[in-house]
Amino acid sequence: MFDIELVSILLPAFVAGLLVLSTHVVLGQQVLKRGIIFIDLAIAQVAALGAIVSHIDHDIEQLPFSHVWMPALFALAGAGVIAWMATKFKGELEAFIGCFYVLSAVGAMLLLANDPHGAELLKQLMSGQILWVSWSQLLLPAIVSALILAAIAIKPDLLDGISFYFLFAMVITLSVELVGVYLVFSTLILPALALNKYLGKAKLALAYGVGVIGYIFGLALSASYDLPSGAAIVATLAISALLFRMTISRINQSNAEVTR
Repeated sequence: MFDIELVSILLPAFVAGLLVLSTHVVLGQQVLKRGIIFIDLAIAQVAALGAIVSHIDHDIEQLPFSHVWMPALFALAGAGVIAWMATKFKGELEAFIGCFYVLSAVGAMLLLANDPHGAELLKQLMSGQILWVSWSQLLLPAIVSALILAAIAIKPDLLDGISFYFLFAMVITLSVELVGVYLVFSTLILPALALNKYLGKAKLALAYGVGVIGYIFGLALSASYDLPSGAAIVATLAISALLFRMTISRINQSNAEVTR
């Protein structure tokens, strides 16, 4: 039987997933190319830290759209710190970013230590609540995603310099609000990793395919078995990425045997 109520929940959640994928697949390939895997976790965690500060400071919480601009300020500041570290600690950058992530995570735990709703807020920021996303929440991410993709299309070298870190921060801020830290990391890394060894021209399109398949099956699994949506999508994204990676390895092996 066609369940309209279920579709009304899943459709905005799926669109939220598509919005996250639209920018994260492109940026994820750049993250893998630079070898700074922890940057997404670090920036996402810093953005979450901004959301926590907004939550515990009632004066800030009462300001309009504080749940958006406060995490954005923290994420941009975090991007500035990482951009500075990239110029000073090139050989150790990944280690420094990992430390930055851990300190941000510990800061979040300390700030919420005496908050009666702290555990629930922390869980929400980490795992996300994509199933409860409303259409109104998608407007700003849609506009920002479109502007960023247009900027990258017009000027691709934005991904090569320090500007990458600030584009990254803006994207991550909105994504954490929609899907949580764990899903932000998975959406960035897993599609990029699945196609990392692929040498064909359709690399970007296939990476989007990995993500779309992961989100479709993850949302369906979550809705069918009442599972946490973020965790379910991370699992199906991982399976989708693994299957694509294995298929590409076999294709590369077959091509190598043919050319011998």
